[in-house]
Amino acid sequence: MRTQILASIISVAFLGACTQAPQDINEPSSEAKMPISKAADIWPKLDIEVKADPAVEQKVTDIMADMTLEQKIAQMIQPEIRNITEEDMRKYGFGSYLNGGGAFPNNDKHATPDDWVALAEKLYQASIDDSLDGSTIPTMWGTDAVHGHNNVIGATLFPHNIGLGAANNPELLEKIAHITAKEVMATGIDWVFAPTVAVVRDDRWGRTYESYSENPEIVRQYAASIVKGLQGAADKDFLSDQRVISTVKHFVGDGGTVGGDDQGNNVASEQELFDIHAQGYVGGLTAGAQSVMASFNSWNGDKLHGHKYLLTDVLKKQMGFDGFIVGDWNGHGQVKGCNNEDCAQAINAGLDIFMVPNDWKALFDNTLAQVKDGTIAMSRIDDAVRRILRVKVRAGLFEKPSPANRPLSGDKSLIGAEAHREVARQAVRESLVLLKNNDQVLPLKGTQRILVAGDAADNIGKQSGGWSITWQGTNNTNEDFPGGTSIFDGIQAQVEKAGGEVQLSVDGTFDTKPDVAVVVFGEEPYAEGHGDRETLIYQNGNKRDLALLTKLKAQGIPVVTVFISGRPMWVNAELNASDAFVAAWLPGSEGIAVADVLFGEHDFKGKLPFSWPATPDQIVNVGDEDYAPLLPYGYGLTLSDESELDNNLNTEVTIDASASQPMEILNGAVQAPWVLWLYSGEESLSVNASIHNVGALTYRTIDKVVQEDARKLTFDGSQYAAMRFASKSFFREDLSAQLVMNSALTLNVSRHTDISEPLTIGMNCEGEGDAPGSCSAQIDISEQLNALPQDTWSSMSIDLQCFVKEGIDFTGLVVPFEIGTKGKASVSVADIQFTPDSAEQAVISCQ
Repeated sequence: MRTQILASIISVAFLGACTQAPQDINEPSSEAKMPISKAADIWPKLDIEVKADPAVEQKVTDIMADMTLEQKIAQMIQPEIRNITEEDMRKYGFGSYLNGGGAFPNNDKHATPDDWVALAEKLYQASIDDSLDGSTIPTMWGTDAVHGHNNVIGATLFPHNIGLGAANNPELLEKIAHITAKEVMATGIDWVFAPTVAVVRDDRWGRTYESYSENPEIVRQYAASIVKGLQGAADKDFLSDQRVISTVKHFVGDGGTVGGDDQGNNVASEQELFDIHAQGYVGGLTAGAQSVMASFNSWNGDKLHGHKYLLTDVLKKQMGFDGFIVGDWNGHGQVKGCNNEDCAQAINAGLDIFMVPNDWKALFDNTLAQVKDGTIAMSRIDDAVRRILRVKVRAGLFEKPSPANRPLSGDKSLIGAEAHREVARQAVRESLVLLKNNDQVLPLKGTQRILVAGDAADNIGKQSGGWSITWQGTNNTNEDFPGGTSIFDGIQAQVEKAGGEVQLSVDGTFDTKPDVAVVVFGEEPYAEGHGDRETLIYQNGNKRDLALLTKLKAQGIPVVTVFISGRPMWVNAELNASDAFVAAWLPGSEGIAVADVLFGEHDFKGKLPFSWPATPDQIVNVGDEDYAPLLPYGYGLTLSDESELDNNLNTEVTIDASASQPMEILNGAVQAPWVLWLYSGEESLSVNASIHNVGALTYRTIDKVVQEDARKLTFDGSQYAAMRFASKSFFREDLSAQLVMNSALTLNVSRHTDISEPLTIGMNCEGEGDAPGSCSAQIDISEQLNALPQDTWSSMSIDLQCFVKEGIDFTGLVVPFEIGTKGKASVSVADIQFTPDSAEQAVISCQ
């Protein structure tokens, strides 16, 4: 194995300084604490391929000469389709609008291409109608098409970026981007929020799969290819009727936050910020990207949406970017001193377009007032509007027909076209990375008797991941991907063609012993912060997939694992239990292509775009001074290579002793990252006062030891009601380390009445779009409560394994604690936490 590792390291030696990550990226370096440099000391002046054009500038000047202040500010406001009407567009003339993940025309997930075009046409016509706002400036529609036109039913879904990074094929990337542009234009949309050019330093980040590689050079090359594919080359068909406006995002450093925390803090030095995190902008902006999206993250404590030095001094002035900067979803509201409705700081820092889905009216009014009172200089407004109009003029929006009449609009044959799917299948084949192949179990033979198992085998939604029809990619079925194929579909086709036998059995049961089993499993879909993890352990607690592998192995069946994931993960136990192991990433809608490689019609080409961790908590990147992953960046076997992984990889799960601390949920106050909600029937309320009444539930703070350190709940029995702690923004939180530490859920409780109906403590891991009950558990504690003295504080504890046995996945909790009942009851609770090393002594034990 050392030979392969050495060869892989040598293969990336050309990276030079770009890969020299700090030894500990989680702590500010001494350089990071120094004053910010002059931009020219670090940041280059780019030779941007799209040059300034005097004719374009003159046209922009002529347009602006007749614009009112209100019309200018409207160009800077971007609402979301669920929150505006045709009349709003006619009245305000917004410069742009967007559909967020999971937003569709008519709020219909199954909206047709004609529905998309109809909405585009309606809002376009309203924008050029001057009857109310006096403006005829055309609006533009922006969408997240991050692995194909992923919001549209039937579109071609390519592998997510991490898989494309494994393919390491810039020419293929340009083809993919051009196909995406055509499918987007078929629905009347002008503008794509892609590519993401994050360089991930901590794979626990929930957006790791949106990154091409930990190697900044790959990201730089890919950014240029994607921009050219979306927009066209500067000297050829730039922003023609076959192309869309691109967005390089998110500026800057989103992949380097401490702990892999989505929207967190990047503490890199300025030189590291450029060398590692800005290389995608070097590639994408040089190729002519017309927009840049500001990032949610902070850099050394300052939010990027309000960072004048980086947005204006670096990006616009030093690097020479003359397009516009658009915000991310209410990102301006996170700037210090701002909220979603009011943020002069962001405009003054250099933001040109507010992405403000809901609160656009108040933001418009406040920005207008701030210009009038001098808080925002008129020169800053004019600069922003000039940049927006410059892009619109370059894109030909003043000359092109309306959306319904553009050459590709409404062409349903483009959505999921066979030629597009064939390119996607090529991408799938080139993205697969073979990590292990003992005894040459691969390639499979179509004449074999093959068992196909695992819950991802025939699950197009799971293999596509997040940003697939819905934002989180959850709550989809195979029927939501017409024209798509599952991994099982491909295996079945190969076997039927060769005359073998194939059986699909999710749980691995069979009638006749197979010659080989292909087990397909992996991460559930997620997007953004919902995918943040504390460790890289796969399925800590409920080892369902490992149990399936070991069961098949124990029956003497060779096992081929196809692992679906958005990042490298610590799967030593699963590797040990597999004869062959394929990292398939998130291949998208063309699962059939996986079988092309499994059966040897194509060889494995993919190489690891990220280093594979040797331990559950290892944060490792190529170029680190102490570089010792399990498998290095660039690793990947072909079918003819000898397998190098042993079957005795270390499977002991250990947690740093310093991490073995209680995780508090309620300790007097509600502890971060949790927020407190009250529920009763269909009603819900975020707690913001000491007393609330919601349906059947009365809530109030009371004193246990100190003032207001406990919560009293009174249920009137008319319907189910509950007090629920949830993660902020309802992001999933990885609490699997608590299982390693043998924690119990502990609390202090006081019973004020007899409990006649079940009163439960529950958890769930349901994110946005998940089907209710998909990961939830309720444990009745009424018997234990009734055994306690009334109106007396007592301790109670529940072994966390009780929740695991009920189906809770601790790698993705949204609600760590809920207490509720549909009966009459009154109880008080305090001091709620997960307490390490207390499971064996729990009052309610499930060992």
